[in-house]
Amino acid sequence: MGAHEMHPDPDGDGGGSSAGPQGIVVGVDGSDHGQCALVWAAREAERRRRPLHIVTAYSVPIFAASGLDGGYATVDDSVIREGAEAIIKQAMDKVSGYNIDVDASVENGDASGVLLEMSETAELLVFGTRGRGGFVGRLLGSVSSALPAHAKCPTVTVPLICSDRLGETTEDKRIKAEQAKSGHQRVENVVVVGVDGSEQARIAVLEAAAQAERLGATLRVICAVPQYSGSLAWVPAPMDRKALFADIQLQLDAGMAWLKSHYPNLPMESELKDGSPVEVLVEASRHVELVVVGTRGRGGFTGMLLGSTSDGVLHHAKGPVLVVPDKEDPRLADRASFGPILGAA
Repeated sequence: MGAHEMHPDPDGDGGGSSAGPQGIVVGVDGSDHGQCALVWAAREAERRRRPLHIVTAYSVPIFAASGLDGGYATVDDSVIREGAEAIIKQAMDKVSGYNIDVDASVENGDASGVLLEMSETAELLVFGTRGRGGFVGRLLGSVSSALPAHAKCPTVTVPLICSDRLGETTEDKRIKAEQAKSGHQRVENVVVVGVDGSEQARIAVLEAAAQAERLGATLRVICAVPQYSGSLAWVPAPMDRKALFADIQLQLDAGMAWLKSHYPNLPMESELKDGSPVEVLVEASRHVELVVVGTRGRGGFTGMLLGSTSDGVLHHAKGPVLVVPDKEDPRLADRASFGPILGAA
């Protein structure tokens, strides 16, 4: 079993370790959503053979007192901190059965700010899509909306609906009803990545391929083309969709050949779909292991897939979503040698 340590922030300044946590960082707040994120993160730490750092963050609310004394009344910091430490202890206990090195910290500060700082050194940030109210400041609610677009490392958001996939149980009747409504489709051992021809999409594809390898999964590359958007909305005559799709397919095939050169043993397939990228990827999220998107993309007929689409997918996904920030990658240099690039002159 791995080592398990807890390192509360002794100074209460949210700074934690000067070097920052390495490996996988997961935010917890005591909610069921946090539990699902925790289990996913522990499994991922095992897959990657990387340490897991569990964090919760809180800030002490200050209330203006009555006009009688003209001062301020503060909530007792120690009471709030004890509650936060209890959440951490519960989380540490939950992952005690995994063969990973684990440590944890209680940070004083805004949850998004704390995790954003940790993203400077972390390999991956993991959190739930919605959290709880109370002293932990809705950690998983505000974070899942704000953090993916700004984090310095890839992020994974894990919705509560994943509890069945993760072997968890919940008494939440509303969630169970949603699960029943979705039909509980069998989860395929597939990683889906959305592309739009941008360089950012190629970064996302490379990350998705690495993740598919770790999962022993097939990589499915999807390009979805909406009816009208961006610069093509002004076109007066009906577009020749058939010719458009043939052009995109040619470039998608070239991209797949390039990817295969870097991941020769990875099973992979591509799909060119007619429809909203958000709807296509959200639907895919119902029955695959993971959906991967970039943080921003290109305009034009692909509808800024990786910008607005990543937001839409995050808000509606029925499975884990990995958001990949822009970064440099030397493997991009040889893409052009495999054929036409979407959107290139």
